This record gives sequence, structure tokens and C-alpha cells, in this order.
Amino acid sequence: MAYTVTPTPTGPVGSQYCVCKVELSVCGQNLLDRDVTSKSDPFCVLFMEVNGKWVELDRTETAVNNLNPAFSKKFIVDYHFEEVQKLKFALFDQDKSSMQLYEHDFLGEFSCTLGMIVSSKKITRTLLLGNGKPAGKGMITIAAQELSDNRVITLSMAGRKLDKKDLFGKSDPFLEYYKPGDDGKWMLVHRTEVIKYTLDPVWKPFTVPLVSLCDGDVEKLIKVMCYDYDSDGGHDFIGEFQTSVAKMCEAQDAFPLELECINPKKQKKKKNYKNSGIIIVKSCKITRDFSFLDYILGGCQLMFTVGIDFTASNGNPRDPSSLHYINPMGTNEYLSAIWAVGQIIQDYDSDKMFPALGFGAQLPPDWKVSHEFAINFNPTNPFCSGVEGIVQAYSACLPHIRFYGPTNFSPIVNHVARFAAQATQQEAASQYFILLIITDGVISDMDETRHAVVQASKLPMSIIIVGVGNADFAAMEFLDGDSRVLRSHTGEEAVRDIVQFVPFRDFRNAPKETLAKAVLAELPQQVVQYFKHRNLPPINSEPA
Repeated sequence: MAYTVTPTPTGPVGSQYCVCKVELSVCGQNLLDRDVTSKSDPFCVLFMEVNGKWVELDRTETAVNNLNPAFSKKFIVDYHFEEVQKLKFALFDQDKSSMQLYEHDFLGEFSCTLGMIVSSKKITRTLLLGNGKPAGKGMITIAAQELSDNRVITLSMAGRKLDKKDLFGKSDPFLEYYKPGDDGKWMLVHRTEVIKYTLDPVWKPFTVPLVSLCDGDVEKLIKVMCYDYDSDGGHDFIGEFQTSVAKMCEAQDAFPLELECINPKKQKKKKNYKNSGIIIVKSCKITRDFSFLDYILGGCQLMFTVGIDFTASNGNPRDPSSLHYINPMGTNEYLSAIWAVGQIIQDYDSDKMFPALGFGAQLPPDWKVSHEFAINFNPTNPFCSGVEGIVQAYSACLPHIRFYGPTNFSPIVNHVARFAAQATQQEAASQYFILLIITDGVISDMDETRHAVVQASKLPMSIIIVGVGNADFAAMEFLDGDSRVLRSHTGEEAVRDIVQFVPFRDFRNAPKETLAKAVLAELPQQVVQYFKHRNLPPINSEPA
């Protein structure tokens, strides 16, 4: 069955306000056997319906040679109570290393709403083929869990003197972690990587949500099973033990915790059986994985500034062909961009007073060119009241300035960076600055702008650039470090990507909220990334 995957939209899927995150665990039963010489190697793909199209959200790992897989990879989905969120779970038999789904054999699918899963907590349904008929006896079980606990646990594990399982070599050990499910059965929550050819493995540290590992209860028993990996999927059992997060947290860097790995069958058969090796908890640390919403709820204010391009290339604002011409509907591309971004960001600033700056124009009375002027002509108080205030100041200033040039970004970037630098002195996650630059053309001071952006990347600051008109915006794409690390003209690298560029022409015929989603898509991640880099928790946050 051919599947066409629609690229994930630039903006976040779903509405702006997320009630919570939901973790979905998937198991399959009695899946179709598509392989001739062995069993199927299934993996599950999760799709969400967006604007009438199925968009791939994520995939599980592949379960080798297994018709009854319990996938350890969980799907994390934003849950919006006010939306009908349609999901589709499709299972495939992996035949090649290709990411293209049509390269793999289709094993069946199941569609439902997220609300249906959440309200039932756990559902088991028949898998269907493309023609709507059952996929043999194949079933899918989906369990939902709310991720309201933002604690994460990081474990560093090792082994010593594990049982040798391979005839011509040492074992290839890996660990599986289980927690007790509501039905009394053990539920797989994590699987480590395989360490080849050793009886003394050292696994990479891994981090999982605490609620995934033990439902947030550090005293709850969890089971750890150790296996020797076999490529045919028939992994050899080495041993197991039960413990709790509280017990594992006794491990310190200098004082690891050692736990005996027991094979119950060997223990019964052999009188002198001691263990099948030792599993070592090198370290166990619980921290909080703060989200954008945590910082906002903690009181972080988003400080919004607008920078508007008034260079001559925009055309005479009285001419209908000008990008600054305000049409009979009372708008233009500059105003559309201001409204789209400002309407969302203003909700996160308590006083809703925003500086609005212009660049590239000659100002009265001496008609000198300025690249950093208040569009309300009040340099000591460039603040406008809400988005409406910005729009009013913009409309009022147009008849009083002369469009000129060049197109210099660095003065406005440095202007906002000065305030962002002052905010860092508070040593608290209290303010984050957002500069929206709306421009029609090529940057004249590229070296200075690159340097300014690289310096700003060290500060609580992000830059959104909306390109209006039909100019060549290659330089803007260069500043947006999605594909490469931005460097200044001296070679200094940006600490993080803080620029998001969007050409307005891509959204001329789209719903107005689409532009906002696109330009703000990376902002939450940038906010969290900055404060985490500075080790700044949300204000008044509780310790883990």
C-alpha cells in the first residue's frame, strides 16, 4: 500500500494553548507475517490529521522477528481538549533501511481520536487494511498517560561478569526496563543500546520521564531484564532484578550501586548458583525538564520590539504599488505581519507596551538618515500601547518621513541586545526579548548584522524576520541558522540559532493564523534552550 507523507508544517500542530502532554504506548498482537523465512519486523507510525491531510508525527523502533511487539518508543502528543485530534496508527514490516513507507510491507492501521484514547486510558482494536477489511487477526493496543510530571531521570548503567551466551564469543548485552501496568503485567518502558562482544558493558547514560519509568512514584518496584542480543530476534535471557528509583538514587558518582542479575531457572537448578553477573548503577539523578509553558507560568515576560524597513525600495507609500501603501481594507504586508505576530506575543507581556522602531528613512527637521528611530517620534519613550498602538504609530509616521536607505539591520539588533544584556544581570528567567524585523530587501550591513546576531545569541533574545515583497531573500536564509551554524565575519560561531526568517509571499493566500504559527514555531524552543543553557529554572519552581 502506497503512503504519501505530507511534510510536517512549519508551525506547531494544533492550537496555541496545550492543556497537557500525553504519552501513548503501543503494542501489537497477532500481526500479519509478511516475511517468508522469518516473522515480520514491525514498526508503528503515528499520523495526525492536519487540514484534511495525514501528517507523520513520529515512529517507533523496529521489533525484529516479532508478531506481538511491545514498542519501547513512546509517542508524545499535545492534548487539546477543545479540538478533535484525529490520529492514525499504521504498522509496517521493515524490509529495507529506507525512510519511505512505500518501501515496507503494510501490516494494518487503526484510526481514532486522541480523546477516545484518553477517555478510555487503554484501548484494543482490530487493525484494518486499506480496503477496510481486517488485517488477519492483527490487533493494536494503545495506552495513554498524562505527562503532567516534568521530572526526568538520568541513569548511567554498567555490567560486570555477565554470563557468556555466545558460542564463539562474548555476549552482546542490553537492558530492558519494565514497570507494573494497571492489569498487573509488566510493561516495557525503555530499552538500552546493545554493547557488542563484552561481559562488562558500559551503556550510554539515558534520560526518560520519571512518569514513564515509575509513574512518578520513586518507591514503585521496577524490573530490569538483561539479554544477549541475537540478530534473529531470539535474544538470550541473561538475568533480571527488581529495584526502585529510590534505591537507584542511592548511587553516587564515587559510590555506585551494585545489583545482582539473577536467572531464576539457573537459580533453581544449581545449588551453588550465585548470580549471572552484576548490574551497576553508576549514577541516578532526577531533575526537572522545564517547558516553555513552565517558564511562562513562572512569570517570564516576552518583551516584544518591532523594527520596520522604511527604505526607498519599498516605493512611495501613496502609490498603490508601494509595499507601505495602506489599501482600502486598511492593511498591507507590513501591517499583516505586525498583527500576526503581535497578537500572539502581546498575551505574554503584562504591560503590553512595545517599542516600535524604524530604519532607513530621513527624519524631520534636518532630514538625516536614521537606522534606529522611534516611529512615534518620541526617542525617550518609543513604546506603543499594544499592537493597536504600533499600527496607529506606523500609519501616523508614514506622511512625515522620507524613504531612503541603506538597509541596515545591525543598529536595531544592537538596540534590543542592550536591553537583553541588562536583563541577564538579574540571573533569573524573568525576561526574554523578541525582535520582529519586517523588511523588503537585501541587507546592506551584512558583516555588522552577522556580528550583532552572533553576540545576541548569547542573550535572552530571538529575532524574527518577515520578508515582504518579491525580493531575493537569500541573505535572510543565511541568517536563519536552521541548516548551518551562523558565523560572524571574524569566524565566531553563534551559541544557538536565534533567527527565524519567513517570506510573507508564502502566506499571502493562507489563513492569517498560518503566518503566526510559522514565524513563532521555533520561539518556545529558543526560550527554553537559552534558560537551560544558563541553568536558570522558572521563577518559583519547585526542586525535583
